[in-house]
Amino acid sequence: MLNKGLRDNESIRIDNVLKTLHALDFVPKMLNDDEKLEIENQLQELGLNIQILVDYDNEELIALLIRNQFDWNQLEQFADFLIHFSKTDNYKFEDKALAIYQYIQQESKVFSFGINAKIASAKNKQK
Repeated sequence: MLNKGLRDNESIRIDNVLKTLHALDFVPKMLNDDEKLEIENQLQELGLNIQILVDYDNEELIALLIRNQFDWNQLEQFADFLIHFSKTDNYKFEDKALAIYQYIQQESKVFSFGINAKIASAKNKQK
């Protein structure tokens, strides 16, 4: 386990990468190489890459995020990113986002109307 100072620094680093990922615009189109490279570079900061997102099943991805010290809020932000990233024609990660939202709702032991709404929305997008 990380000590408090290192954990705080790691949390700040994760937050900054997630903010950068959320700042990227995703429109319904194929990603070009430069856009893919930008996403890859940001994901690498989190110990991830696009291929991991494609290859890992939902449980493996959640376990990896937990090992990488993601807190509940950061897990939610990452799931939000996956929903936005799924707007591109290249990737569909709604099921992974849904699994993360459900994990948060179940494991945090705190009911969140916001997470519940995101679960409902993700389920609708899968239809």
